[in-house]
Amino acid sequence: MLFPHHLTILRGGGDLATGIAYRLHQAGFPLIVLELSQPLVVRRTVALATAVLQHQITIETLHAQHAESVEHALKLAHSGTIPVLVAPELSVISYQLPVISHQLSVISERLLITEHRPLYAKRPRSDITEYRIPILIDARMAKRNIDSQIDQAELVIALGPGFTAGIDCHAVIETMRGHSLGRVIWQGSAIPNTGTPGIVAGKGAERVLRAPAAGQVNWRLEIGDLVQAGDLIGDVASQTITAPFAGVLRGLIAPGSQVPAGLKIGDLDARADVSACFTISDKALAIGGGVLEAVLTHLNRQT
Repeated sequence: MLFPHHLTILRGGGDLATGIAYRLHQAGFPLIVLELSQPLVVRRTVALATAVLQHQITIETLHAQHAESVEHALKLAHSGTIPVLVAPELSVISYQLPVISHQLSVISERLLITEHRPLYAKRPRSDITEYRIPILIDARMAKRNIDSQIDQAELVIALGPGFTAGIDCHAVIETMRGHSLGRVIWQGSAIPNTGTPGIVAGKGAERVLRAPAAGQVNWRLEIGDLVQAGDLIGDVASQTITAPFAGVLRGLIAPGSQVPAGLKIGDLDARADVSACFTISDKALAIGGGVLEAVLTHLNRQT
């Protein structure tokens, strides 16, 4: 692992966050993903958050596992597996920072001994009470700042609208499809939220399946199934959901989920490429590339 001392906390394990995790994991950063106890992710087959729902998941070369504790998560992070920890509040991690720092030091020393090569990062401070999260990424895509602050880590990165670089965080990554997708913003904000999903194969808002009522979600089909316009997909509280056009079901929220009316619960792709339902998207990889650039730029500035 090239950057064992630069523990990265990724808040959110959806499909875009998974693109970030892929880029950082490939580059050699240890990661811990924080998620809700009942993730509401739609693209479950390419979302690390699914590890909470089914204990583990493999997405391309990534393997994620539900972590039982902060200590368990830290051990997994340095073993090549990406831990997904149920921690809606950052305090779940912050409260145990001294423990994390101490264990990180021990693991790093072992890496130094076993790998017989110099590390590419400074060793952590000996005073474990002074430890701060090296890298924190808000990838929850709430389109607003819920609770992120610029002083929560040595480097704080946020995705999309709702954040201002230099005030809420150190860097913002553009998430709007188009010419600026994935660009790193060091001063200012991302393009404001339009409230309308991006156009994919000529389809915009209609490609998003929303709950017609509050209640439990039940599906008749699965992610990867091809549909024709009018096909029955499922129901919420006995109100049916049908396909608005022909395509492939790219995402469906976990069956049995309790949802409010209007919540996004499915994603229909007119391109009908079944393989795309099980691989990280171009948008997620572009955003992940932007995050990796921001992290490496930050580290380069420290040298």
